[in-house]
Amino acid sequence: MANGVWHRGYEIEINLSLPDLGHSDRPGLRDEIMLSVAARDPELLECLAHHDGRTCESEAGGKSPWMFIRHGRVGGRRPLVAAHLPVTHKPTPAESDQHKATKERIVATALDYGLDATTETSTRGPGGRSIVDALVTGPDGTQIGWEIQYYPLGKSGVYQRSRKARDNGLMPLWLTKSTRADLIDRAPWARVDDMPWREIADGRAMLIRGGFRYLQTWRCVPGSIRQCRDNGGAGHCDGLHADWFLPDLCEPPKPAIHIEDLVVTSATGETLAVFVPSRHNPRSGRHMWVPVRDCAHWKEMAGTTELPAEPTSEPDDSVTFDEQELDRSCSAGQDTFFRSDPRPVRDLGQPTGGLTLPLLPHRPTAAGSTMALTIADAERAAIAASLGCPVWEVGPCANCGQFIRRFGRNAPMACAACRRERR
Repeated sequence: MANGVWHRGYEIEINLSLPDLGHSDRPGLRDEIMLSVAARDPELLECLAHHDGRTCESEAGGKSPWMFIRHGRVGGRRPLVAAHLPVTHKPTPAESDQHKATKERIVATALDYGLDATTETSTRGPGGRSIVDALVTGPDGTQIGWEIQYYPLGKSGVYQRSRKARDNGLMPLWLTKSTRADLIDRAPWARVDDMPWREIADGRAMLIRGGFRYLQTWRCVPGSIRQCRDNGGAGHCDGLHADWFLPDLCEPPKPAIHIEDLVVTSATGETLAVFVPSRHNPRSGRHMWVPVRDCAHWKEMAGTTELPAEPTSEPDDSVTFDEQELDRSCSAGQDTFFRSDPRPVRDLGQPTGGLTLPLLPHRPTAAGSTMALTIADAERAAIAASLGCPVWEVGPCANCGQFIRRFGRNAPMACAACRRERR
């Protein structure tokens, strides 16, 4: 990677290792050169060696002398580096076969269940022209645009294409086979195993390994199956916790989700794409596909009918400027100081941080024989989710006042502990 480029519009050299890029009179220069290639002239930035009339290793290899700028990653530092276009990774034959087999399997599944589905579908709307690998349309007109991304794509491309799909009335669904893919938690996504295309085509089970979660609620008391979310796992807070977990990390474990399940339920509305922001930074969070019932419980517990909108961009990373001399040689294809470290693992399967609802105090009735409990709607929803019953069946134990499934067919009047004491 190079630390400098030639700007053909301004006819200036840009030194990426300097905080002002070597041009203090142009305060907006950094934002200009960081634009995606689709949003500017692809030939705006030029290899310095090519501009000087010297050998450009990229052009000599049959590629482009034009360049783009990105954030590097080197030993914890984040320099700006320049690389030669094209920015896209050319799929290998094996990747192309995987891509084609997966696309055909998605469409075949949708058609088997009576849904409309097409491949390589082009749509046009306010966002411009958009092409998706597979378009699945549900009974109510919901359109899921599957993007099968088995090779690397930068985060800017994910944001741009997802925004365009939404503007055109599609819900994007990105499919990856890598735990390091930049698309993870930057748009609705799912991860499957890396398997040969023949096994995909022959119908081998394709489990959703990441991107699909269930809501779990639990009372934070001694002996609880889960640790306290707020005390670092130490002690208990007597509150109600709620968080999202992968199927095999639920208590008890939930059935595995196959790609066929996601194809159908995402189009029929039984599974929804949600964005749950981080507890500490609302600009970050997790994208996930969740059952519609769990989504409704979460909204009730969070005290809102709408989930926060996901970010469509990210703040600039903290950039490191080493203030080096400009390197005018072409480094295409060479191992240099600016080679990026491997992408970090993004699909860690960790909980979101969830939320905690403190229990409200009990208040005795005038008669004093039972406990009439003051309960908020959000708390009632959390208790109903933990008991696995509708909210209207939640009520107090006639003896101790603990919340139980009090109403409905075969519902007891007292909790199990009180019933044991009376025997």
